[in-house]
Amino acid sequence: MSTTSEKFQPMTGQQEGILLVSIMIVALCGIIYELIIGTVSSYLLGNSVYQFSLTIGFFMFAMGIGSLFSKYFSDQYVLNFIRVEIAIALIGGICSLLLFMAFPMARAMYEFVMYSLILIIGSLVGMEIPILTTLLAQRETTKKSIANVMSLDYIGALIGSVSFPLLLLPSLGLVRSSFAIGLINILVAIINVVMFKDYLPNFKRMFYACIAILALLVAFIFYGTWLTRYAEKHLYFDQIVYSTQTPYQKLVVTRSTTTREQRLYIDGHIQFSSRDEYRYHENLIHPIMSLPGPRKNILILGGGDGLAAREILKYKDVELIHLVDIDPEMIRLGRELPVLERLNQGSMSDKKLTAYAEDAFTFINRPGINYDRVIIDMPDPHNEAINKLYSREFYTMIKRRMNPDAVVVTQSSSPFFTPRTFWCIETTLNNVFKHTMSYHTSLPSFGIWGFNMARNDAKFPDKFHFDIPTRAITDDTMIAALIFPKDMMRRTTPVNSIMEPKLYQLYIEDLQH
Repeated sequence: MSTTSEKFQPMTGQQEGILLVSIMIVALCGIIYELIIGTVSSYLLGNSVYQFSLTIGFFMFAMGIGSLFSKYFSDQYVLNFIRVEIAIALIGGICSLLLFMAFPMARAMYEFVMYSLILIIGSLVGMEIPILTTLLAQRETTKKSIANVMSLDYIGALIGSVSFPLLLLPSLGLVRSSFAIGLINILVAIINVVMFKDYLPNFKRMFYACIAILALLVAFIFYGTWLTRYAEKHLYFDQIVYSTQTPYQKLVVTRSTTTREQRLYIDGHIQFSSRDEYRYHENLIHPIMSLPGPRKNILILGGGDGLAAREILKYKDVELIHLVDIDPEMIRLGRELPVLERLNQGSMSDKKLTAYAEDAFTFINRPGINYDRVIIDMPDPHNEAINKLYSREFYTMIKRRMNPDAVVVTQSSSPFFTPRTFWCIETTLNNVFKHTMSYHTSLPSFGIWGFNMARNDAKFPDKFHFDIPTRAITDDTMIAALIFPKDMMRRTTPVNSIMEPKLYQLYIEDLQH
């Protein structure tokens, strides 16, 4: 920084107003950069509590470091503020793109980039508050300037934290959101350059630097879709045929250019491959549907792709299917995206099926009809929000919505790769229901995969008979599916509950072994 002192002219009311607005916008941008980094890291690495905790902790620490170092700056406060704004606009504006590009290299490289961005952006944000407080103190008391700065800082943080999930993320996605916020930062810098040009020794140089970064970020916004696809290409490798960020999750459908295989990813986690999805869905649906007893009313929790519904519709005595998926966009894709509509054979448009776009926990917790079969087709418990859908409380609510002789089945992750996760789900079901049954199958895209069934009225049979057309599962393969090799045998695990979310931690630990 320059050591030449600024010769302050009396600040006008308009200039003071610009600074006050700048404070609020600076806080808004800072909190959104923090949320973007935390969201990208949760999306790519999982464990959202861990990622957001580290992001917030290191960001706050970096802000403190930035505030501390600001006391060594020269007293050219306007110049220092604008320089900081330019740096934040550039670094913050491209932060999400840098993270997506670093991830395919190595986890260590990604974490280096992530923590570097957190520390740099946090430090720059921390530098701004002391600078702006000092500038405002030229017209008013220090006590009043601090009160104004802190109150507007908190208001800006509130606006940013609300606008990110409700507006920016669903409309722009992660990459273009960071470009847009960088654009806001540089516009703040430009306005301050113009309003305080008499305070700047090199007005034209600063102005042209701001314009150059403005043009760069506008170009990034304009080519945002292409840049997002370029970054995603490094994540998925296959051709992306559909990609969208909803308020709930990131949905990506890919197609292999060599095998023509299609895959659905949610938040970076593969949900199915068209090559072998039938093996998963046949094992999820047909064992529970083949059991004796009524099967008129069916509930599917999850399964917005319509593939589980496709298998259920093979049973002519099914009269009603309620499908509950939190994301209306996933339901729409199951009905309208040609890839999914072809795979699910139009099941999402069948007159027997009614889809509800709401949280499964909320749906099952309110009064309604009872069901003969309940199918839980949820993603693995890779975050806290999903963990509750494998909890004792959730299974208890499901039990209340089941007929006396009804059965529930849930996908339960891999008994080979995540064995404690698998057996924790069985233990939790067994804490609620009288009888449980565990079985597994082999999926080329996932490896060995497991399922758990539970009921109250009677024990499960040793043999199953399937009288509908299937591509993989048979009476004999089902008998084999009930036998677990020594390395997948039952483990002693705790019961998972909302109050003590053991399953989520077990899942993370399983993946690390």
